[in-house]
Amino acid sequence: MATLRAGEQVDTVLACLRKDRLTTKSGAPYLTLELRDRTGTLPARVFKDADRLAGRFERGQLVRVKGRVERFREELQLEVENIVTAPADGADPREFLPVAYRDLDELDGFLEHLAGEVHDAGYRGMLERMLGDEQLRAAWRLAPCATRPGHHAYLGGLLEHTVAVGTLALECCQLHVKLNSDLLICAALVHDLGKTREYVYGAEIELSEPGRLLGHVELGLRLIDEYADGLDDARRLQLSHCVITHHGADAAPQRRFALPEALALFRLNALDAAVKGALEGGTG
Repeated sequence: MATLRAGEQVDTVLACLRKDRLTTKSGAPYLTLELRDRTGTLPARVFKDADRLAGRFERGQLVRVKGRVERFREELQLEVENIVTAPADGADPREFLPVAYRDLDELDGFLEHLAGEVHDAGYRGMLERMLGDEQLRAAWRLAPCATRPGHHAYLGGLLEHTVAVGTLALECCQLHVKLNSDLLICAALVHDLGKTREYVYGAEIELSEPGRLLGHVELGLRLIDEYADGLDDARRLQLSHCVITHHGADAAPQRRFALPEALALFRLNALDAAVKGALEGGTG
């Protein structure tokens, strides 16, 4: 979108964010659309065969659109000649959805470094299995932390937030040496891992059915169980407690933090989320 110029012909796949049917003063129907790729949005209009074309796609879908860029009231808009739903399979969400500004390869390196700071054999083994799973690793790089509004509400947001909370946990353990650093750093790295299964991607970031019905905390606990071979019951319970309470002690059975590491994770997670939210949306 950012490189389009007036007079340019367009034939590409875009995300349809808005679709409204209106009528001209003479009573003829037309469509107003908002289309997006990862660089921005562009208003669009469908005047010819509006009702026929309207039946070929819906808001929230990826669409194959053909038309011409025009200038209207000092702004660019697309005069659509043809539009139809595009197959979602095979489409790269990074072409249509906002993406983290930070380099994901660099963040991946930080993630591996932080995992290397976990020395307990049980926790370290679990992290190594997670990081060695190519499918999970790809989902970890792709997932956001939220739909909008929310912190890190863009592709790659989960990895960015995970590295931030993990870094804060490492620093906290250096300041408070009585903390179980292996538990806290491990918990920081996996506390939001359920978000890899919480979302689906099309024209927008939306909740998956498991995400809608269970949420990322429960999905994260299930992921821990999948990779926890060799992790004894005591360590698994402590890690699960940290994950369950990372949004607050109300989620715990006794409505309190049973471990100082759980309290630390709650505070560090809230710190990164709040600061990121303020930077993106303001402090009001």
